[in-house]
Amino acid sequence: MYRSTCSHLDQVNAVKPRTNGCEECLKLGDEWLHLRLCLTCGHVGCCDDSEHKHATKHFHTTHHPVIQSFEPGEKWKWCFVDEVAWE
Repeated sequence: MYRSTCSHLDQVNAVKPRTNGCEECLKLGDEWLHLRLCLTCGHVGCCDDSEHKHATKHFHTTHHPVIQSFEPGEKWKWCFVDEVAWE
């Protein structure tokens, strides 16, 4: 169901990124295109344009709903559950 606002803000925390790159790609020795930061736990994963889509896989495994771009100069957020983006 599409919503115009995110109903999961209670799951957003003041997190510190656990790595400076995609956690799983770093372990694999692989590359990524763009990074996303989980605002529940600080996991850093690669975007859906990357081969492995680790940020989305993290959501499906943990159900942590909100990510933020981890790219320099970008501050947008995305809720996987409500399918809404905001800055």
